[in-house]
Amino acid sequence: MAPGSTATQTAVQTTAKASESTTIKAAERMDVFEQFDRIYHSIARRAFEIFSTSGGALGHDLEDWFKAESELLHPVHMNMAETEEAVTVRAEVPGFEAKNLEIKLEPRRLTISGKRETKEEKKEGNTVYHEHCADEILRIVDLPAEVDASKAEAKLRNGILEMQIPKGKSVKATRVQVKAG
Repeated sequence: MAPGSTATQTAVQTTAKASESTTIKAAERMDVFEQFDRIYHSIARRAFEIFSTSGGALGHDLEDWFKAESELLHPVHMNMAETEEAVTVRAEVPGFEAKNLEIKLEPRRLTISGKRETKEEKKEGNTVYHEHCADEILRIVDLPAEVDASKAEAKLRNGILEMQIPKGKSVKATRVQVKAG
């Protein structure tokens, strides 16, 4: 083996690892952008439905947009506290179960998203009652300190999601498993 080949091999491996890391980060960003894109199109469709059912009256586009947004996206109220060792997050997610939630944690950012659907059908005589409801939440917040995503814990109890996130260095984004409490 030539004297420079070890250095060349190390440089190639380092470049390959950096390229893989960049590809993973790009894919994770695409997940967020795809999610935003999907939500945006859902709101736009609903806003157009509201516009159409109100007779197509011009000048109410912002009202229609906000109404559609409030119907499709529900706010996630949140409290965040920081100590020397950790960041504690409490988020209200009423009606959602652990299986409906997805938590993504980056060194300085927390993303909470969830979707649930309910279907109900009743038959009484000749009357058929059918209802379908979908709720979706999305909240992205910057954390006050860099955290170690690999050691984070999340518990869901009575519609409250509580997360304990230790401070520290984290190399990559992590999905946190939500446990029913």
